[in-house]
Parts: sequence; structure tokens; C-alpha cells
Amino acid sequence: MKAAPLSLDIARQVQDARRGSQAAFAWLYRTFAPLVHAIHLGMTARARAEELTQETFVIAFGKLEQLREPARFGPWIAMIARRNRPAAAIDERELADADEPAWTGTGPDAMAQASQALRAIRELPEAYRETLILRLVEGLSGPEIASLTGLTPQSVRVNLHRGMHQLRDALGIARQQETNDG
Repeated sequence: MKAAPLSLDIARQVQDARRGSQAAFAWLYRTFAPLVHAIHLGMTARARAEELTQETFVIAFGKLEQLREPARFGPWIAMIARRNRPAAAIDERELADADEPAWTGTGPDAMAQASQALRAIRELPEAYRETLILRLVEGLSGPEIASLTGLTPQSVRVNLHRGMHQLRDALGIARQQETNDG
């Protein structure tokens, strides 16, 4: 597990990126791409989410001088990502099922379960959806999620707990366990 970036590191990288440092741009991208990708994956198909992630960083880097608090880059780029929605008039979440690539290293049953879980996550409220995708898809820890999003660690824990509860309900897991226990 990598260490969550500190606000001083983030602020320094933003300042360096403002001065034109390609290394700082690359650091910001590597550090915050999982956050931006998770936001987009919550609203569209995986391939389109990757395109929107690139677009969001282009927009953000073009507006970097407008960021008032450099240490708050995560919440700022998250806001840009939420506004950078798919252009299509149709609900892209419905199309996401058709074009999701195979989940590497898994069999057909696991792939179907993963796709079903992602569909269920996409139906959850935004706060839970983003936090769950960051944890379950992007593989980030609670402290990493807190650092990237600007949420408190307690808020992340609450979002993960409530989101997992809603996800279990959506997938019928809680009911199955109660049936099996009874």
C-alpha cells in the first residue's frame, strides 16, 4: 500500500505544475487519476470513463491558475470531473453493460458478478458510489481515499460502511445471509 499524499506535497506539486514542471503534472495525474476515473466509472462505461479522465485533466490543467487552495487539488478536480459528464443524451450507464471489457484473470461467473456489482454501485448515491469504486475498483485504502477527496477519514469510513450496506441490499446478499442463517 502506498502512502496517502500529504496536503503539503499536493500544494508543492500544484505550484510546480503552475510553473510548467512536467514532472509535477505527471505526479498530479498519477496521484489523482484513480479519483477522477472512479467518478467517471460511476456514470459511464469503462472505455468512456478512461476518455473522460483524460479530458478532465486537460480541463483542470488549463484552469490550474484558478485553484485558490493548491492543497485542495483533489476536491477541486473531483468537482471538474463531476461536471465533465458524457455528452450523449442517452443514459450511458445502460450502455456500460455492453462494452465492459473482460475482467482479467477471472472466469465467466466472476466476470458476471463483477459486472452486476458495478451496475449496482452505479445506482447508489454519488457519495457512496465514488467511495466504493475508489475502494473496490481502484483498490485505495480509506486513508488514501480521504487524502485524495478531502473528506475526513471518519466520513470515508461512514460512506464505505453505508455504501457497502446498500450494495449488499441491492445485490440481495443480506437477505441471502439471513435466509442461510435462519
